[in-house]
Amino acid sequence: MEARLKNPVMLIPGALQALMALDKSTDAGDVPYVTRKLIHLRASQINACAVCVDMHARELKKAGEKDERIFAVSAWRETPYFTDAERAALALTEAATRLADRSDAVPDDVWDEAARHYEDKALATLVIQIALINAFNRLNATTRQPVGAWG
Repeated sequence: MEARLKNPVMLIPGALQALMALDKSTDAGDVPYVTRKLIHLRASQINACAVCVDMHARELKKAGEKDERIFAVSAWRETPYFTDAERAALALTEAATRLADRSDAVPDDVWDEAARHYEDKALATLVIQIALINAFNRLNATTRQPVGAWG
């Protein structure tokens, strides 16, 4: 596949740096690295962003995650591989990624379950990370960025 356009964050001065600064700002948000990468992978699967699916699966593998967990992210509800906190983060990711799929975009039960596992600062980190990966997904999928071009 060939890209329609060079990645937009490479064409607009400061765009990539701004997104990376937003990502960096959540480092102290008390959400484990692996949880962040799981939500990145799940949102990327939903949004059919091949670049990000490839990237985040590789990051999880590099972080020592077992194949069973990586392969099962799209079917996390039906597997025993995820903690309750990870499940809450994945459910929040799905709801916040599929905003138009229901009249109550992020139902109270999804939010309440996430809040049961994460303090406010961690919840803020999750929300920012979900928004950020959705932004990257939209940039890459819209312009058909090829897998592997990121590095």
